Amino acid sequence: MASMIDSAARNVGTWTELSGFDAMRHAAQADAKSALPAVAKQFESIFTQMMLKSMREASFGDDLFGSQAGDAWRDLFDQQLSLNLSSGGRGLGIADMLVRQLGGKAGEGGAAAINAAESAGAMEADDWHRRLDSVADAARSAGRAAMSWLPQDAQQFVRDLAPYAQAAAQRLGLSIRTVLAQAALETNWGTAMPRHGDGRSSFNLFGIKAGGGWDGRRVNVPTLEFEGGVAVRRQAQFRAYESPADSFADYAELIAGSPRYAPVRGHGDDVLGFARALVDGGYATDPGYAAKIAAIANSPAMRQALAALKKGAAAPTE
Repeated sequence: MASMIDSAARNVGTWTELSGFDAMRHAAQADAKSALPAVAKQFESIFTQMMLKSMREASFGDDLFGSQAGDAWRDLFDQQLSLNLSSGGRGLGIADMLVRQLGGKAGEGGAAAINAAESAGAMEADDWHRRLDSVADAARSAGRAAMSWLPQDAQQFVRDLAPYAQAAAQRLGLSIRTVLAQAALETNWGTAMPRHGDGRSSFNLFGIKAGGGWDGRRVNVPTLEFEGGVAVRRQAQFRAYESPADSFADYAELIAGSPRYAPVRGHGDDVLGFARALVDGGYATDPGYAAKIAAIANSPAMRQALAALKKGAAAPTE
């Protein structure tokens, strides 16, 4: 009888050979104890396939090269992979667990043992599937949080952006305070960056528009422009980035690579001189732009945030 069960189990070598399951059930009617390990392995393969499916669904975006045909072949691959994983060696250990839990019921008859294994397996699969769904939801939430960074206050704004601001400041011959003050003005301390229609942040921290030479992502939002000293509402396209780091890097490239912004560079901690050079270069149309940057740079919020940053950097690490 054991040879019949072994033969049925071997027949289920690919997920399409469903006749092996029926043969296994018939053989188990006479000897459930011998059938239980084979049934447990088959359940482990089904559970593994469910786990792979949940992991596939934990995605942060669309697959640029995906297709329905590709998805179908991927599912077939996952189904076969689950069988191979459960059949090789000790598998994932789930089959052994089921055998230990259900082995005492072997005397109840072949059909009863298999039905018990299927019932317990279904309950176990449902529980694990719920857990996997929770993990996937958490991963998606984390992805959404990463794509919608929103600092709570000036200290978090400075703390989170300081590494990128320092790199840009060194390249441009400016102080970190100078660079952060402009970013704070453009975004109201990170709370008013241009956003996509679905709410994702553009991470555009310097209000850089997307002109004809920009071949990256864009976001179309309302903006306030000054024409002849009068504020008017306009719709404009702005550059969109993958992260704050990309925004600072592009800003540094713009200021360092454009001849019209040559007077902007090298001002060190002279925030007002830096800001006036920006306005003279045509960076902003707001006649009060330079004064606003200087006011933010000298504000209590900026002083306290930089003091907290300095204190944190000076603290000993454990």
